[in-house]
Amino acid sequence: MPLQQGSARMRQRTVLLVGIAVLMAALVLAVVLASLLTHGRHEVSPQMLKWKDRGTTKNLQEVILGRCYNYIRAQHPELGDKDCLKIWESLKDAFIYKNPCNITPEDYQPVMELASHPIPCNKSLFWSKTNDLVHRYTKSNQNFLTLEDTLLGYMTDRISWCGDPSAPGINYESCPKRSECESNPGSVFWKMASKMFAEAACGVVQVMLNGSLEAGAFRNSSTFGSIEIFNLDPDKVSEVHIWLMQDIGGPQIESCSGHSIQRLISILEERNFKIICEENYRPVQLLQCVHNPDHIDCRLCTNNT
Repeated sequence: MPLQQGSARMRQRTVLLVGIAVLMAALVLAVVLASLLTHGRHEVSPQMLKWKDRGTTKNLQEVILGRCYNYIRAQHPELGDKDCLKIWESLKDAFIYKNPCNITPEDYQPVMELASHPIPCNKSLFWSKTNDLVHRYTKSNQNFLTLEDTLLGYMTDRISWCGDPSAPGINYESCPKRSECESNPGSVFWKMASKMFAEAACGVVQVMLNGSLEAGAFRNSSTFGSIEIFNLDPDKVSEVHIWLMQDIGGPQIESCSGHSIQRLISILEERNFKIICEENYRPVQLLQCVHNPDHIDCRLCTNNT
């Protein structure tokens, strides 16, 4: 009898050990399966969306912060109370981890408010299709400011950015063109910045247009023609001066009496602005002559005898 009882206890112990072993094996198997499933999900995680335009500028944070500090410390120390880090964070929050075709003006409102600053009267200079010339002029003449000469424009000029729902939330490979979706980070940002720049203008404002374009110097679809012109305040802006610049030695397609300029003048008159149009504004033309000094249009004096 004692032998039988001992055998029974042995069998019970064996069954118990086997049960524990089976349970441990099941737990190990569960852990392995969970690991495999997690690894599998990681491998098939959503890829970055692919677009047709260049991706986010490399080292975007460093570029934005560097430009911001240069602007408020070296160029405009009167704006030294601006918080560059907050400006960067608010810009990043506007697009990171977001579908780049679903950006809204509300996304950018914080950065617009943080980076805005007063624009002195008589200094606002708008432009269309004269990018290189107009900015060479403002660099040589501190009496005028384009949007790109403000803090907001200076920080973001000629760079690109967009987000993506997938990690790391910023797409450095590609960003959408306007033709792919209008509500992309760049288009929404510059529309808002252009609107704000126009609303701040006061006194006499200037606009530099290209008179050597076959399509016409003024286009209703341009940023100036579709946004800025309609956000100028007639109660704050006394006059609009049109500088119609033609290429030195190039085609002189449009004058102040040309079709597109007359369309622009009509729009401005309807909004009760006074207008002056001047062809080849001399101070700007002199900058053009730096590259072609011997051309007849660049002679400082003419012999009238």
